[in-house]
Amino acid sequence: MNPFAELPFSLSPVFMQVYVVLMILAVAVGTLVEVVHKKSAQYFLENWRNSKKKAPRQVGGGKIVSLAVQTLLLDVLASAELKDCSTRRRVAHLLIMYGFVAHIIATIVLVFGYPTSAIWPFLWHVGALMVCVGGYWFWFFLRVDVLAEGYSPFRVVRADLFILSLLASATLGLLWSLLQATGVAWLFFSLYIIATTVLFGSVPWSKFAHMFFKPAAALQKRVTEAEGSRSNLPAPAEKPESFGRAQGVPQNY
Repeated sequence: MNPFAELPFSLSPVFMQVYVVLMILAVAVGTLVEVVHKKSAQYFLENWRNSKKKAPRQVGGGKIVSLAVQTLLLDVLASAELKDCSTRRRVAHLLIMYGFVAHIIATIVLVFGYPTSAIWPFLWHVGALMVCVGGYWFWFFLRVDVLAEGYSPFRVVRADLFILSLLASATLGLLWSLLQATGVAWLFFSLYIIATTVLFGSVPWSKFAHMFFKPAAALQKRVTEAEGSRSNLPAPAEKPESFGRAQGVPQNY
């Protein structure tokens, strides 16, 4: 069943449509503020220009398209940046990512389209459940400060704003949907709206915008490597040929 079909407080469906539009605008404005305030785009472009100046070769447009596809398939869809982390951490990340995407897309369809097909309510609930499974697994068992440094899982810092507001939104959304036939549905709907507003309204202060920056940074890294440049890192020092002979070390050492 579409959880947005019967809103509490006798709210009109227009309420959720306007709300979703406002949250989309909040993400766009928040990301822009993040870019301007922290000068992320400026740093990114300057770093890319510097790496191109030092690159011993240039790659063509076709190669860049190929690298962009690799970035999408490997770095974005498969979270290749976590390949050196534990398998559990990577699985938790993928659960959160795909659950969040499915939940958001299903929300937009359910709010604006009110489809009769059961697939969209199913995706809405499954997506929220995936976020909860991956998010709580990460929060209580896989965080570095909890797993390696021994901090309490209930210790909260500002960097945790994104994951906590995401978990609150998904959890309260599920509770609201499950309890719609009860007298407390309005309470969980209100809390769900508050948590979701914090999630999308706190972009300048949370890690939400990183999901837009990471693909660009991953593409830059692949292009830089294809050009033979090391970006803003110094080139590795080459060992003089005379070093081995002077120290009596075999030349294939």
